[in-house]
Formats: sequence, structure tokens, C-alpha cells
Amino acid sequence: MSAGGISPSGHVPVMLHEVLATLAPRPGGRYLDATFGGGGYAGAILERPGCTLWAIDRDPAAIARGAALAARHPGRLHLIEGRFGDMLDLLGTAGVAELDGIVFDLGVSSYQLDTPERGFSFRADGPLDMRMGCEGPTAADLVATLSEQELADTLFRFGEERASRRIARAIVVARAAQPITTTGQLAAIIRSVLPGGYGGGRNSGHNIDPATRSFQALRIRVNDELGEITRALEAASRLLSPGGRLVVVAFHSLEDRLVKHFMTQASGRSPTPSRHDPGSLRGRPAPHFRLLSVRALRPQESECAANPRARSARLRALERLDGERLDAAEGVAA
Repeated sequence: MSAGGISPSGHVPVMLHEVLATLAPRPGGRYLDATFGGGGYAGAILERPGCTLWAIDRDPAAIARGAALAARHPGRLHLIEGRFGDMLDLLGTAGVAELDGIVFDLGVSSYQLDTPERGFSFRADGPLDMRMGCEGPTAADLVATLSEQELADTLFRFGEERASRRIARAIVVARAAQPITTTGQLAAIIRSVLPGGYGGGRNSGHNIDPATRSFQALRIRVNDELGEITRALEAASRLLSPGGRLVVVAFHSLEDRLVKHFMTQASGRSPTPSRHDPGSLRGRPAPHFRLLSVRALRPQESECAANPRARSARLRALERLDGERLDAAEGVAA
């Protein structure tokens, strides 16, 4: 890593200082970067003497980029192509059953956003793909085959788009005239429904392109991102050794809501039942985890100024308490 926190590949890891301070990697520890991406967190963790790191990414291009980092740390970085929701199986195949720390950086990577051929962004025209891996239907497939109601539901549920019905109707009308196969086509259709240039994001304090929420929604559905996060959180809780830490950086409310709920439940901080509820008579089991911060950590203003993509980041973390580690058949304590 360079002094400025930029990886040798040019990737700028978000909240790197806060991630390292919270994860607290120790010399000789065993760690997982569950969303390798540009390798920013991985490179910083590997600077700790003797650390061994496994890194998962579903994007073959990310795994290929990681080869250079692995060569600089022979025998210490193990790259695994796959979905981070499948980490139990992926790591089990590699003979890994216990870890001292796990980090997640949720959402789409800078490389994916900045490569028009991947179809994640409307800033440059490209094929309407949005797949983080190489399998499954593309965003163009969804736009071509979902019913008007399914499109509206997708845009509202995963993008929190208030104009979802109008946008879905415009997509259906447009695709009847010609196939929608590029990011530029789709963005133009959405902007035609939401005229006036840029619209403010709800509670964001920033102006965003009218197509932003719809693109987010399609990307999340194409990659089943919320399902992956749910599976990955459960899996991570089973892999941590006593004293091990899970650190998660999320970038939008849907992700952060899942993480917050999971960590609140896991640490035994969920609301107590009403005294009129018979369930309240049963004692709660002792939690297996503790929150490292009750509130999400936010990036510094200086980081947001230098890297605008950091401004929506939220960091939450758990620590596994002393005691027997959860096994694969056991869930997180409520």
C-alpha cells in the first residue's frame, strides 16, 4: 500500500484506516477479505507480519488482478473465485474452518463502475450487463422479460425509486419499439420520465442522476446482492474464532439495514418482548457477539472530499465473545 492508502493497482479502499483499526489484524493471524475487489484491504492486512489471508471474489477479473499481490506475498494470500455467500463451502474446500477476522466491502467495485463493458454505469455507454460474475441473466435480459409490474416492484424494492411505475411503463413502451441493450438507452428512457436534469436523492444532501436508483435496483436484482449479504453474514458468524472480528462497510440503506439488523440480533441488543408477551418469560440466551460500536462509523470529511464515493459509507463491526465457536449447524444467537 502507498502512504496515501492507494493500492498498487490504483484502487482507493474506502475507510481503510477505520477498517484496520476495527479489524485489528495481529501478526500471524488468519483473515478473510470476502469481497476482494481491487485488493485495497487485502494489501493492508498483508502488511502485518505473518498474516495469512484468503480473498473471495465472484468476478474473474478481480481474481486475475490479485495474482500480482499474491506474488508479492508468496504463500500468504489465497485467492478464491466464487460468491462470498458461499464462503463456508469455499473455505471448507480450502481446509479453513476458523478465522481471526473477516471484512466485507459491499456493493459494486470501482473497477466494475469504471469499465463501460461491464454495464454498471450510465456515465459511458456500454452493454446493459451488470453481472459481477459471468453467469446468469443480464440486466438487459431483465429489462426485456420482466412484466411491467415486476419491473416496477424491482425498481421500488431495490432502488427505493418513487417513480418506479412511471419508469416501468416507459421501459415497456420503449422495448416494444426496439430492444434495450445498452446503458445509454436505458438511462435516456429513465431521464425522459424524470425530466429536469439532476434530481436530489432522498436525504442524501447531494444531487444524483435520475437513472441512479433504477440502475442500482437492476444491479442488486441481477446479482442477488441482498441474498448474498444475508448468507454471508450467517456464514461469517460461524467462521470467527473467539475474539475474532467481523467488519462490514456498506454503501446504501438496503445493505446497511441488513447488516444493522443482523448485528443487533447477534449481540443480543434487539428490543425486548412486551411484558404481556408470554415469550418474555423465557430468558434470553447469552449472546455470542458484542457490538464494537453501537452506531455506524462514518468516513472523515477529508476522505469524502478526496474520494466522493466514500461519502455514503457506513462501517459496522462485531466481535466474537470467548467460548466455543459456532459450528456449521448453529445459527447466530438472537
